Amino acid sequence: MDNRILLCVTSRSAIWTFGHQTIDCSRPVIMGVINATPDSFSDGGLYYEREEAVNQGKRLAAEGADILDIGGESTRPGSKPMTEEEEMGRVIPVIEELSRAIDIPISIDTRRSLVAKKAIQAGAEIINDISALRFDSQMARVCTEHHVPVVLMHMQGEPATMQVEPRYDNLLREISDFFKDRIAWAESQGIGNDQVILDPGIGFGKSLDQGHNLMILKNLQAFKNFGKPILIGPSRKAFIGKILGLPPQEREEGTMAAVVAAILNGANIVRVHEVKKMSRGVCVADAILHAPSV
Repeated sequence: MDNRILLCVTSRSAIWTFGHQTIDCSRPVIMGVINATPDSFSDGGLYYEREEAVNQGKRLAAEGADILDIGGESTRPGSKPMTEEEEMGRVIPVIEELSRAIDIPISIDTRRSLVAKKAIQAGAEIINDISALRFDSQMARVCTEHHVPVVLMHMQGEPATMQVEPRYDNLLREISDFFKDRIAWAESQGIGNDQVILDPGIGFGKSLDQGHNLMILKNLQAFKNFGKPILIGPSRKAFIGKILGLPPQEREEGTMAAVVAAILNGANIVRVHEVKKMSRGVCVADAILHAPSV
């Protein structure tokens, strides 16, 4: 299976091609989230069972998701690693069934190369690696062998410790330096220039008190010089809860505001839980972004 993707972030008429599937990237791309876990911070294990996860994937696709991102390991602050066997047991059956039922690309949210490989064989076409290829030394080989896009996310520390007083001397510069290093390493492993997507890692080793997440959303242009698509995942995150004083399930309006800000500041892909609601905000934000200048 040829999973080549054309990643273009400059043209209003650009198309991303995944084998037999395409995504129109003349507008922001919406990635719908499915957490096939019993302990997700955002949905409390609603989609842990295969049937519930598959039905949710079908719903998100019908609501307008361009990509589905399926994960089986919770990476919430304080979470502990799990075995790859348990992770595969959660995600592979879901990917197999959804790849037959929907006609949009599926992303596998994993740090493990074996999980990624089995997911691709089951029908996934993107790897979303929160460790930016640092956790598993064989992940780069999976990317090159299957020529799939890979999301390189910035994270300070590990999920279990990332929110224990994260500190930066210069947040934007340090994230940029991280991206520069990881892109160079990926290229040294044979990963093509057209395979890399960048994610600044909202909520991953970012201080709520110091406003790191807000600073990232406001200054996404700082990462545009890499010429890569930028993915942002603010959905239901703790910084929104801190501002509004609300639990995860009641943060949709705050998520909408963060998504709109991200798009206006340069995001190409937004990762969200509620596709139907967020797609309306995305549509308006994109119209504003491309309105004629005076």
